[in-house]
Amino acid sequence: MVKTFADFKYLSFDVVGTLIDFEGGIKDCLAGIAAEAGVKLDGEEALTLYRQARYFENADLFPDDLVRVYLAIAPRLGLPAQPAYGERLRDSAKNWKGFADSKDALARLSKKYRLIAMTNSRRWAFAHFAKELGNPFYAAFTADDTGTEKPDPAFFETVFDFVAKEGSTKEDILHVAQSQYHDIGISRRLGMTNCWIERRHAQKGYGGTIEPEQFTEPDFHFTSMAGLSNAVEEAEA
Repeated sequence: MVKTFADFKYLSFDVVGTLIDFEGGIKDCLAGIAAEAGVKLDGEEALTLYRQARYFENADLFPDDLVRVYLAIAPRLGLPAQPAYGERLRDSAKNWKGFADSKDALARLSKKYRLIAMTNSRRWAFAHFAKELGNPFYAAFTADDTGTEKPDPAFFETVFDFVAKEGSTKEDILHVAQSQYHDIGISRRLGMTNCWIERRHAQKGYGGTIEPEQFTEPDFHFTSMAGLSNAVEEAEA
C-alpha cells in the first residue's frame, strides 16, 4: 500500500548533511587554514580526501574523529599537519550552519509530526546543531546514546524501541535523510518508509558522504527540506 504524509506520526531525521551543511562547514574551516598557509584549496578535492579518510575501521566518533582525519589529509592538500589544526576542524562543528531552508521547514513540520533526530555525531556536537535549527526535536538519538553509527541496524532499532513505548511502530515513522549509504538504503531494508533529500542534486558525486554500493529508489524524493514541508502542507490542504 502506498503511504501518504497523513499516515505518519513521526518524522525521523538524519542531521549532518540533511539539516546541517557539514560539507560547507568543513570546506570553510579548511579554506581558512589554507589562506593562512598561503595555499589554494580545492573544496571538492578536500571533501573527496575527507571521505576516504573518514570511513576508517577504527575511526573515532564524529566529529571528534576530524582531528585524525585532518592529519591524514593535510599533507595531500599542502596544509600544515599539526594537531592544533585538526582540533580547529573538530571544533568548527560548533559553528556549522543549517541549510537555508532547514529551520523554517522543521518548524512547519513540527506542527504536524513528532520530530526525531538520528545523528552519527556525538551529543556535544548535536547540542550545537539542535540550537542552530531552533531546537525542534521531540526526541534525539546520537552516537553516544546508541553506541553505534548508521547504517548499523542497531541505531534504528533503538528508535523503534522508543516509539514502541509510545504505542507506535516503525510504520508510523517517515525517515528523512540525504545519505543513500547511511540512511536510505538501510531504512528500506528495515521496512521503513523513507524520504530522500538530495542536497547535492546540482553537483556531481557524493561529496563528503560515502557512495553506496547500489542506489535505493526512495519512497519520497525532494531536493530540499522546503520541498518536503511544502508538499506536506499541500497534501493537508
